[in-house]
Amino acid sequence: MADKNQQVYPLAPANGYVRSDGESLSEDELKRKKRIKCFAYIGIFIVFQMAIGAVFGLTVLKVKTPKVRLSTTSTLSGVTSSTTSFSSTFNTQIRVKNTNWGPYKFDQGVVTFMNQGTPVGTFTVPKGKAGMRGTKKINASVSLNTAALNSSGELTLTSEAKLTGKVTLMFIMKKKKSASMNCTIQIDVSGQTVKSVIGSAIV
Repeated sequence: MADKNQQVYPLAPANGYVRSDGESLSEDELKRKKRIKCFAYIGIFIVFQMAIGAVFGLTVLKVKTPKVRLSTTSTLSGVTSSTTSFSSTFNTQIRVKNTNWGPYKFDQGVVTFMNQGTPVGTFTVPKGKAGMRGTKKINASVSLNTAALNSSGELTLTSEAKLTGKVTLMFIMKKKKSASMNCTIQIDVSGQTVKSVIGSAIV
């Protein structure tokens, strides 16, 4: 029979190694640091995605007003003039510039040419589309007739136009935009040439 006073010792691990309390705490600390690092990476990823979304919203999704202008290389043909009147065909190009990341579809519009506030010619712009970050070019020949020619030998005309349409982004988001124009045209009557076309797109 075994001695009742015999001391009983705990069994040692099979590999003969016993983990101390300090080592156990060290492993828990490593796990905690890994969790903190994981959460930090998740936070950085979220901030990065938010930054990308903000840049995307300020650039791609920001809808800008298209611009309408006349070509600066406009010409005249069939000029007939007297001391008080002038008639000619004004050959130009109407340009609809779209700087958006999506197409701009516009309805039919009218360009009106005026001399001292009186209409002297009109051109109908057919409905069309300016592609993504592109320019729609429309050739135009306008008959101009005025009986208010001054003695300076120069004729100053203004042209006004307004196009209404929609910009489509991401194939689903549509926003209405109207493009307006106000140009000043200087014509040398004696030389039968267009001296200048100064145009501005009105936002």
